[in-house]
Amino acid sequence: MSEYVERASRLPGAVVWTRGAVGCPDGGEGGGEAVSVLPDGCMDLLWTEGRLLVAGPDTRAYRPGPAAQGPWAGVRFFPGTAPALLGVPAHELRDRRVDLADLWPGAEARRLRERIDAAPDPAVALEGLALRLAADADPVDPLLRAVVASLTAGCSVAATAESVGLGARQLHRRSLTAFGYGPKTLARVLRLQRALALVRAGVPFAETAALAGFADQAHLARDVRELAGESLTGLVGR
Repeated sequence: MSEYVERASRLPGAVVWTRGAVGCPDGGEGGGEAVSVLPDGCMDLLWTEGRLLVAGPDTRAYRPGPAAQGPWAGVRFFPGTAPALLGVPAHELRDRRVDLADLWPGAEARRLRERIDAAPDPAVALEGLALRLAADADPVDPLLRAVVASLTAGCSVAATAESVGLGARQLHRRSLTAFGYGPKTLARVLRLQRALALVRAGVPFAETAALAGFADQAHLARDVRELAGESLTGLVGR
């Protein structure tokens, strides 16, 4: 399997990752053995030679096909921030990988892709593009970060809506645009990521279930199976 490497981006909250010879994906694809990409509430801007793509928010594990071979690089945006930078509501890209040329004028997308293709370090060039997009966009609504923080902390959807001063329908509508799905699904995805972080740190499954906010270990196992497409034991083994 090609090595996956990530680092914090100069864009607040974002991560730059590489898998393959150029150093490239997470919200993306990869060279060598195909690796499932698990839902994380994020969107990614992806590069592989000759292509610029956007990975929308996932509701289930994404497994790249044979066409995903080769070096990749990506910028994984903090949940809720990418739609304002890319000019497309997140729900329109849910569970999809879309060429940037299908979202933006073809000539502009081609010019950007050629510039990154020719860069000595495509990951750095891709990060530069993300920084320019952020500089040209309106500031991220702090309410969105508050929603993510509340759900990440394990608060209920009702408590989260109340904490940010929105009704349930308003929160759902805002969440579709920013995150690609409603707050209940976002909460499940973030809870899955909390659980995986604990398990990777060596916390036993039963304790992980309690700490991450699951009813019990069986509940954790069901959610992992539904969202990741495999058992927790198999996931950890990989």
